[in-house]
Amino acid sequence: MDYKETNAADTTITYNREKIEEPTNNIYEAISIIAKRATQINSDLKTELVEKLDEFATYNDSLEEVFENKEQIEVSKFYERLPKPHAIAVEEWLNDKIYHRNRKDEE
Repeated sequence: MDYKETNAADTTITYNREKIEEPTNNIYEAISIIAKRATQINSDLKTELVEKLDEFATYNDSLEEVFENKEQIEVSKFYERLPKPHAIAVEEWLNDKIYHRNRKDEE
């Protein structure tokens, strides 16, 4: 999924509790689902960032010189400016983009 094209908030905002708990009728269950999705998003973003930063990696054992790579700094700043994983997860939850099920209801 492309997390760069999300409409999630960049800053902290207050959400309507009723809208968050509406799909499950349980605020705790809804928050648990959102938290699990935020963890998945964070893992995906971290993997993507590490892969991009590995392109700039130098494998010198020299401590004499520290080389700052401008492209590496720009990539890091880009990922820092993205909305936080929990904000992306809440946005997905409110737009019904997260699939969830309750195994107890299926039995």
